[in-house]
Amino acid sequence: MSGVQTLTVGVDEGDQRLDRWLRRRFPHLGQGRIEKMCRKGELRVDGGRVKPATRLQTGQAVRVPPLPEPGEITARPARARISDADREMLQATVIYRDADILALNKPAGLPVQGGSGQERHIDGMAEALQFELDEPPRLVHRLDKDTSGVLLMARTRRSAAALTAAFRARQTRKIYWAAVAGVPQPQLGTVRYALMKAPGHGKRGEGEKMLCIDPRQMDAHPDAKRATTDYAVLSALGRRVAWCALVPITGRTHQLRAHMAELGHPIIGDGKYGGSGQENLGDGWGAQLGGEMSKKLHLHARHLSLTHPVTGARLSLTAPLPPHMARTWEALGWDARDVPVDPFEALE
Repeated sequence: MSGVQTLTVGVDEGDQRLDRWLRRRFPHLGQGRIEKMCRKGELRVDGGRVKPATRLQTGQAVRVPPLPEPGEITARPARARISDADREMLQATVIYRDADILALNKPAGLPVQGGSGQERHIDGMAEALQFELDEPPRLVHRLDKDTSGVLLMARTRRSAAALTAAFRARQTRKIYWAAVAGVPQPQLGTVRYALMKAPGHGKRGEGEKMLCIDPRQMDAHPDAKRATTDYAVLSALGRRVAWCALVPITGRTHQLRAHMAELGHPIIGDGKYGGSGQENLGDGWGAQLGGEMSKKLHLHARHLSLTHPVTGARLSLTAPLPPHMARTWEALGWDARDVPVDPFEALE
């Protein structure tokens, strides 16, 4: 067994996930052991507790606990081979690719990263998106498992650092499409409820949910974080359901879902925030349309615009609706061609 080590993140190692950085330094370490060391607080960065997905910065000090030598442990089985079906599926989702970045139209129901009980996810299958390069692409932002749409990945470390900084500085513009219960009033507005995490009911906190807090009451809730969402109603079917464009000005967990539910207009198919068993009778509450309409979440990352991290050109990426939302749009007589790419510009 080696002793405790304090390692410095090198100049060419910045903006890497902690788990990937460790596996490059200690190839015999399995992901499960890394996660366990994080949970127990044995792995620390600049003295603080971390998660496997924590991104490291050049110059940071990483405390590594005693590790067994490669021959002292039984190596975990190699990562399962990506099936031909998954490889073809992922490659078919690519909507943009150049030497520095690629963008996917992420399918609804496919996680971006692993988690509790999630073994099949985009990050774990990124090798299928490697194409002609020596390394798989890197994640630079996230989408919820049940949300579909534009997911950007970096193909080089240089572009990963630039894109990560752009998302943190809110230099990108993301427009989501959603079908919501009822019709929000006014039909153009901004939601400013802060968000605070409430623990879930599972053994490890699974099922956690975000609670909306009135901004005027934030002093009483020190864990609450400010959150802002712009919304616009693009079309409606009576009072029963509305097609909305949503722009998350901040990027909190479940922000769009929690904000629309707080307005009384949860996103269709949202069992967590809209009540899976509630029927939508037109007054807004009830996240199921009933009949032949899909019960899947109707939230789609439709459009992403950004400055290319290498060329500096303005890039505009649009993802077609997933099958379940396309069927709903067709049933309700909504046509994507009837609205501009950025409806907020047209409404200003």
